[in-house]
Amino acid sequence: MPSDRLISAEIGLLNDRNREIFREIVESYLETGAPVGSRTVSRRLRQSLSPASIRNVMSDLETAGLLFAPHTSAGRLPTERGLRMFIDGFLEIGDLTESERHSIMAQCAGAGRSMEEMLTQASEMLSGLTGWAGLVLAPKLEAALRHIEFVNLGDGRALVVLVGETGSVENRIIEVPPGLPASVLTEAANYLNDRLRGRTLGEAKDEILLELEQQRAELNELSVRVVESGVATWSGDQKQSLIVRGRAKLLENIEAAEDLERIRQLFDDMDTKTSLIDMLELATAGPGVRIFVGSENKLFSLSGSSVIVAPYLDSTQRVIGAIGVVGPRHLNYARIIPMVDYTAQVMGRLIG
Repeated sequence: MPSDRLISAEIGLLNDRNREIFREIVESYLETGAPVGSRTVSRRLRQSLSPASIRNVMSDLETAGLLFAPHTSAGRLPTERGLRMFIDGFLEIGDLTESERHSIMAQCAGAGRSMEEMLTQASEMLSGLTGWAGLVLAPKLEAALRHIEFVNLGDGRALVVLVGETGSVENRIIEVPPGLPASVLTEAANYLNDRLRGRTLGEAKDEILLELEQQRAELNELSVRVVESGVATWSGDQKQSLIVRGRAKLLENIEAAEDLERIRQLFDDMDTKTSLIDMLELATAGPGVRIFVGSENKLFSLSGSSVIVAPYLDSTQRVIGAIGVVGPRHLNYARIIPMVDYTAQVMGRLIG
């Protein structure tokens, strides 16, 4: 993304009239998602200018690489460079009302729910508020543990209940030998509780595996397999998981074949979850909301989509995940940015 100094320099090259017309074009585009013609700009301007004079300015802005015409005789749209300049130099970000803040907090909090349920609710809530898809990058479970319990689900599966020292509860499903006696799960849980209590999974993993390898643990063979399966499945080395909600909302305002193709490409991109997680992890490099427009992120370059994302922090101000919204380039940035920012703060307080 361009630096603030470069953006300021580019804005400084525009005179007052060009700047105002550029602002009106981009704001109209963000409201409608459609190309903006000279007559539309003329009606929006505070000063009186003829459509011919406006067309001359639009031509200059196109030459400067800030606008483009999608079709001959059509209105203009901002280029990615122009949209980036508007976001960084002209965008006036709104603020949430107390009622909106209270609603976001209430929907995310959900007393008694697991962390995964809270994150899923946050993603669904952002999708509902913005009209686009909500994304949440869930944190790795690195909290110190108080208790572990196994519940046999049958069919070669068992539920692992992980209770953190802070009271957080996480559930994982692991594979176990079919027909496993309940006593084996109890023995495996007792063994892990002795070694994990007050420690994170990542801290104890190597020690546990080494002990099993050296056969110093007084466990039968089936219990050893349960412990190894559990440690391998939910150790701190696992990748962060991704929650996406609201894909259907991306299809609600399709008006042209190219729009449908763009959304199809976006769906393909979101199915590439590894790449999407990598992109969101880049957004956790520092605090604050980050905005990726079109080709500014490789993942969504073909669909031309935008992403607004913010990291959320734990009580030690360490980044543990990210939350955001993905949609077309004509997102309502001024409205969505404070929503994403505040939701990230709420999730940080609830989880951290």
